[in-house]
Amino acid sequence: MIAQRLNRHFASAVLAATLFVAPAAQAETLRDALVAAYKHSGLLDQQRAVLRAADEGVAQSMALLRPVFSYTAQVTASDASGSFNWGRTFTLNGEITVYDNGRSKIAQEQAKEQVLAAREALLRAEQQVLGNAIAAYLDVRTQTQLVGLRQANLRLIGQELRAAQDRFDVGEVTRTDVALAEARLASARGQLAAAQGQLQIAKEAYANAVGRRPGNLAPVAAVKGLPKSKSAAVRIAERENPLVREAQRNVTVQQLGIARAEAALGLTGTLRGSLGTDDDQDTTTSLSLSLNQPIYSGGQLSSLIRQAKANRDAAAANVHVTLHNVREGVGNAYAQLAIARAQIEATDRQVRAAQTAFNGVREEATLGARTTLDVLDAEQELFDARNQRITALIAEREASYGVLQAMGLLTASHLKLGIRTYDPTAYYNLVKDGPTAGSKQGQQLDRVLRSLSRD
Repeated sequence: MIAQRLNRHFASAVLAATLFVAPAAQAETLRDALVAAYKHSGLLDQQRAVLRAADEGVAQSMALLRPVFSYTAQVTASDASGSFNWGRTFTLNGEITVYDNGRSKIAQEQAKEQVLAAREALLRAEQQVLGNAIAAYLDVRTQTQLVGLRQANLRLIGQELRAAQDRFDVGEVTRTDVALAEARLASARGQLAAAQGQLQIAKEAYANAVGRRPGNLAPVAAVKGLPKSKSAAVRIAERENPLVREAQRNVTVQQLGIARAEAALGLTGTLRGSLGTDDDQDTTTSLSLSLNQPIYSGGQLSSLIRQAKANRDAAAANVHVTLHNVREGVGNAYAQLAIARAQIEATDRQVRAAQTAFNGVREEATLGARTTLDVLDAEQELFDARNQRITALIAEREASYGVLQAMGLLTASHLKLGIRTYDPTAYYNLVKDGPTAGSKQGQQLDRVLRSLSRD
């Protein structure tokens, strides 16, 4: 009868240990979480605003070679022969730079390169947001399964305790066996409480990354389409990783900075005109062309050139550093992937062997050939094997997405999330020509900005 009761207890415990990992209907998928994270992220909003600020730099550089108009209205009072005389004048001024040794054109090209670098920074932020969401999702999955495993383990130890008590009641074992089972049960309760605490921590991280607390999370499918080798992935990363492309853009920005600093040594030609009128309807006009070129600036202009060259050298060195870091990141991700896959194979065998050993020890215990401690130890071996298998499966998914991120492909478009993504060219196309307030393009831009503010 005791053996039959043990069989029933064991069967129910094994059933509980396997059912808790099965996904329920209407489970939330990883894609759902990534879509929510993309829409929720304040980091993406921040980087989009930084990009729009860079877009405005192009508009400002375009204005350097355009005419500038202003007016001056003046009222004067003068004391003549004991009475005040009031005078009013109005002057319209115009000014345009007709030649500046190419500085304005260089400034435009530099501003455009800064925009392209800012777009890469936005992609980098997108990868960070989606990577954090994936890590949070997988962590909740891991901790949920570990809690379920701890619960099944607690039930199984409780059943072993009752079985030990039954055998003690009929004189098959000593009080020591019961005490051992009681101690193991108390330990299992503490470990379950710790696992539940880790699950709550994981849920808080998920809410931060995704924007809502997790529901029932579905299993994550294996990532398909990864390069067959690390070297192939490295080649993709060198082309596609936004860290690399941003660093390369910054080199161009600094190179243009050198040209801009050198152009400041050249000639500048400015055309100025004015039209004025006074109370007597007298009209005055003037037109002048002035040429300006620095002769001596106390060494400032030469220092600016040297500084620009130093900034260029630093940016070039950063490309070197970034490429090595990216290659290392790809290599580490592939190493983690290989480790996880090997661990999955090993833990599969470990679980099967531990299950067979546990079944044998349990049967031997019913015949008096094994002690309660032997059964508890075998059960712990089985628990550890299942625990390691859960960890290995999650680690394989993390490493797979880590390879994508290291290559620069962890983006909404590459993952085919099926959502409307932010278009970095839309705002740029509206502002690149420097629209003025009140113009048709300026009014369209105002509507876009109001929409962004509401979002």
